Amino acid sequence: MREGSMAGGRSGATGGDAARDEGAVYEATGDELRTGPGSEVTLRPQSLMLTFLGNFVLGGDVCVYSGSIIEVFGRTGVGEHATRSTLTRMVGRGLLQRRREGRRMYFGLTDRAAAILRDGEHRIWKQGAVNDDWDGTWTLLAFSLPEASQRQRHDLRSQLTWAGFGPLIGGLWIAPGRADVTAIAEDPELGPHIRVFRSTADPATDISRMVHETWDLATLSAGHTAFLDRWSAFADGRGASDVDELAVKLSLLTEWLQIVRADPHLPIQHLPADWPAAVAEDVFRRANARVDAASRALAEELLETMPLRE
Repeated sequence: MREGSMAGGRSGATGGDAARDEGAVYEATGDELRTGPGSEVTLRPQSLMLTFLGNFVLGGDVCVYSGSIIEVFGRTGVGEHATRSTLTRMVGRGLLQRRREGRRMYFGLTDRAAAILRDGEHRIWKQGAVNDDWDGTWTLLAFSLPEASQRQRHDLRSQLTWAGFGPLIGGLWIAPGRADVTAIAEDPELGPHIRVFRSTADPATDISRMVHETWDLATLSAGHTAFLDRWSAFADGRGASDVDELAVKLSLLTEWLQIVRADPHLPIQHLPADWPAAVAEDVFRRANARVDAASRALAEELLETMPLRE
């Protein structure tokens, strides 16, 4: 990186804005590409862009020259047109800000984007994939919206799903632990229609059965297993040795973040004995260790930056 610095250490969870935005941001549409060692997986350029920004821009208080970004994304198989379109869409969504220097255009993070990216950092590096310290607490959220409020119902269900909730019965949703519902409660359209409680289950409740009935465990497990199929050989040091470490880093973290964002972080004692999350997380960390130093060196060399604020 010719000016400025890359992101610093891992940071903690963020507040309500991140919780409100992350689902919509990561579900955003866009051109798709297939990438990553092992069997192929579809990734969206915007998801790759968020990974790039979270790893090489967040915390540096810099903005990056568009030509540098195009060069980096070319290494992942994303063309110049798709990269420019992604940058433009993210400016329109309030995730990036532009700064012009002569004939060159630079892009930096908005506060909204930084909050979303810090939440991703927390999920990957601090929260982890396995919930082995659950204290028995559940967050219960009840809502009642008129049938005519279809958009609000969709928005609420989307936010609840991204926050780790599952539909318990009717308009009652449940999440393990003390889920942060601040963003929903403060939403002027949704807040007046919800009620939130913290509680523990009565001993008569079969929690394992409830977990199986409330969340789609087969799909969640399949996501971890597919990740293992794609990345185990690479994590073990097998396969091609002449990989592009920067492209692999972006693909690896983007895939893993998609998995952990979709996972409600259910208590491990109420999941099947062969639950694959711990093994998948180990593979992720070992695969990341193979490319982390080299990818950061490449980014340092390729990215031209300038201060975000003067």
